Amino acid sequence: MALCTSSSSTSFHIKPFIISPSISSISLPNSFKPTNPLLILFPSLTISHSHHHQLPRSSRNASIFARASAAAEPVTDTVKEPLPADLVVEEIQEPNCRIRLSVEVPSIVCDDCYKRVLNEFMKKAKVPGFRPRKKVPESILVSYIGKDNVKKAAVEAILKRTLPHAMSSVEARALKDSIRITSTFAEMEKTYSSSNTLKYDIIVDVAPEVKWVPEDGYKNLKVVVEIDNEIEAKTAAERELKRRYKALSIMRIVTNRGLQIGDVTVLDISATTVEQEGSEVKDVPAAESKGFQFDTEDGDRVIPGFLDAIIGIQAGETKSFPLVFPDSWKQEDLRGLPCQFTVECKELFYRELPEMNDAIADKLFPGCTTIEQVKESLLERCLELEQTAKDQATDNAILDQLRQMVQVEIPQTLFEEQGRQLYGAKLLQIQANMKLNEEQIATLSSPKAVREYLENQRENIENIIKQNLAVGDIFKRENLQVSTDEIVKEVESSVAEFKKHKQDYDEESIQDQVQEVLEGAKVLEWLREQADIKYVTE
Repeated sequence: MALCTSSSSTSFHIKPFIISPSISSISLPNSFKPTNPLLILFPSLTISHSHHHQLPRSSRNASIFARASAAAEPVTDTVKEPLPADLVVEEIQEPNCRIRLSVEVPSIVCDDCYKRVLNEFMKKAKVPGFRPRKKVPESILVSYIGKDNVKKAAVEAILKRTLPHAMSSVEARALKDSIRITSTFAEMEKTYSSSNTLKYDIIVDVAPEVKWVPEDGYKNLKVVVEIDNEIEAKTAAERELKRRYKALSIMRIVTNRGLQIGDVTVLDISATTVEQEGSEVKDVPAAESKGFQFDTEDGDRVIPGFLDAIIGIQAGETKSFPLVFPDSWKQEDLRGLPCQFTVECKELFYRELPEMNDAIADKLFPGCTTIEQVKESLLERCLELEQTAKDQATDNAILDQLRQMVQVEIPQTLFEEQGRQLYGAKLLQIQANMKLNEEQIATLSSPKAVREYLENQRENIENIIKQNLAVGDIFKRENLQVSTDEIVKEVESSVAEFKKHKQDYDEESIQDQVQEVLEGAKVLEWLREQADIKYVTE
């Protein structure tokens, strides 16, 4: 209640590249993966699935700093075999760090690939009337295998053999998993059949170039960090001690008096708008509640005047009184609204508390033997939480400034990958909060749901990517380093977490993520040392 403040089509994967058109999809944990069988053209065409393992998070989460750079390894895993002639490759720059390569394979290369395909068929096919691995006349072999099958195999062989050469000019800059052949297989077959050549177009996203405005502006940041008024360790420690102390109480029913400060009551609350000339009295559902358990020591968390209005109420009694929601109320539609509240006291309790002495110290904070130790331990913990919150607020303020300083085109590959990670995390959170049936999982993980999320969250996703790119660029510019020992230690810790919870993991993937986290943390540490930071209380 408000009374308290508190179009899709299928992608064909021919390793290591993709024939378009593409589908907007998401790599999810297995429990979320929809069953979408892909059409397999022929056996050597395989579907590629990416498996993402979520790194266990530390209290200081720096995992948003994914490096967006060109792959250190070749983006194609095929060896460049020599060709009998050069390819004709036209490179066209497109928006958002995308390059289109128009490739023409000359007939001499196509003929050579065709011969290799026939030789492979000859080795494996059992043609009636011919001994295994013996030469079979081309016409008989093609008739046995099928002309269309041979043609498809030849086109595939040409693609696999020529793609590494076609990618030579952009390979060092290409982003992993971004290579896509936009020409359809049918178009390539038609060209090959009619002219004995092969033409195809490739699009590939390349690593974006980060431009700083002003140049090197990140070296002299002036950061103003707004700190929540609630972040005050001493006050928080006192509140926590009071909360833990009250938790040790025994609740007793009040039978012979009305509500007093320190009591707990259960209320049924209804509210209507105050009758005014020319206006109809209406219920205010947002201000109503049944079985509302109210601790009178939390009077600062309800609408001003509410606690004073119900002091003295007895079990079974009903009170009615007018109150106005303040203009600063959290729920906007209630701000300034005058209401007539009707409150029925269903139950009334008082607390029977133990004496506050050293005898209950261990119950207040395990391991403590005195109340003084309890206070010191709680203050120490709250100071740690205060510093963590302060550091996080500082990091957020720095990252926000970095985002505004960089000008960069965002490749679609990076946008979709970041969006998929965010959406996957959101689904995991939903699943943690509520049990989903198979139909709900299928709906939430459908391509349509993913596309809608990406579009609705475009600005947020792009902002995160800009921050990531900025952080990665600073790491390289300033020659910052992360030690091998740090990486090994964090990897071992993460692996131990996966084993503890009996989860599958990929150690190489964990190592990549650990390095990203540590590099991001190193950059933020360096920026905090360089920046002029001022803290103001909201």
